[in-house]
Amino acid sequence: MITHVTYLRDAADFVAPGLDARNEPRYRISEIRRADPLAADPLLAVLPAMNRDADVPALTVALRTLLPLPAVVARWNVVEALAAMRDLGMFLGSLKRHGTEPLTVVPEAGPVLEALGRRTDMVPRDTVHHYTTWNPIGARQRMFTGEEMEGNLQDAVRMVFPSLAASLDTCAALARLEPHDPGFAVALDRTAQHVQSMVDSIDFTVANVSPVFFAQVLRPYFEEVDVAGHAFLGPAAAQVPLWLVDLTLWQCDHNSPEYDAFLAESVRYSLPSWRDFHAAHRVGTSAVSRLAAATDWAAADRLSPQLAASAVSLARVLRILKTFRARHIGIARKAYSEDVRLYEVGSGGAPIELLRSVLDLTRDNETLVRRATARPRTPVASHA
Repeated sequence: MITHVTYLRDAADFVAPGLDARNEPRYRISEIRRADPLAADPLLAVLPAMNRDADVPALTVALRTLLPLPAVVARWNVVEALAAMRDLGMFLGSLKRHGTEPLTVVPEAGPVLEALGRRTDMVPRDTVHHYTTWNPIGARQRMFTGEEMEGNLQDAVRMVFPSLAASLDTCAALARLEPHDPGFAVALDRTAQHVQSMVDSIDFTVANVSPVFFAQVLRPYFEEVDVAGHAFLGPAAAQVPLWLVDLTLWQCDHNSPEYDAFLAESVRYSLPSWRDFHAAHRVGTSAVSRLAAATDWAAADRLSPQLAASAVSLARVLRILKTFRARHIGIARKAYSEDVRLYEVGSGGAPIELLRSVLDLTRDNETLVRRATARPRTPVASHA
């Protein structure tokens, strides 16, 4: 087990190759992790001790001490602004965990958070990306508790960031293709590889983070914080946008009002380019619908080899998504059981019932696709 954990931490920089080379400052993972524009390393090194002592006065002084001048924020690039928000966010979450609204005791933090939000084109507080992907690894890792399980949870989320970023390309390609096109199955197979990282991540979480630790020790640090009269969620795992994949596979035209409402809240915590992807694809014809139209499985008894391959590939991706969601529900049920939980809903604002609803939607779409290959058919001979 320790060997596996150590390997993941040693491999945590695997997000950098390929991503760092893109013209997107939020993908410059290594630079953001190295950045310390607030010179916050010393204070963050003792943050777990402040939290163990519930030392609200010390946390308040630390937050006030770290605040940059507005003129300094104006000079920062996106990388520096992201790192600054990351570090301030650790004190926001800590103060709220101990029953103190951060901007009530440090009101001067409000304009700084708003300025950082504008500079980074993100919400004016830290997100799951700040807490995990953009968080340094090793001796400089920012943690609320300093406990090994907290580090394991951060590693689990780090695992999926590069795959989600890559899925934007494969899903965008999928949205432009028809099931008869050979590229349709290829795009789905590549997407399946990306989604598998989510299953690997949740398996790692099950093995290395206990539901009791998450529910009773870590979950309180992810409570919402008021900024400029609006409540902003903490760095919730629900902000890891699996909807990027759902969107073009099935969600854009097979959705539910409850999932729609949840996404409307969750999307704003994403990266700007990911929000743009959502805006571009939230209305359209999903891969499931296009395959259903192409196969016309109500009457047809013959599928071309390419169409059959597309159906198999689409069913495979949906099966992986279903597996992830089933295991996620298993974790959530344990963490939010009556004898364990401190909160009624998840840190992303979703109740268990919504997780079940999305799992059911995923399963229904998988069943719909599997009908295309379940009945005996005579493949149409290829003349290629």
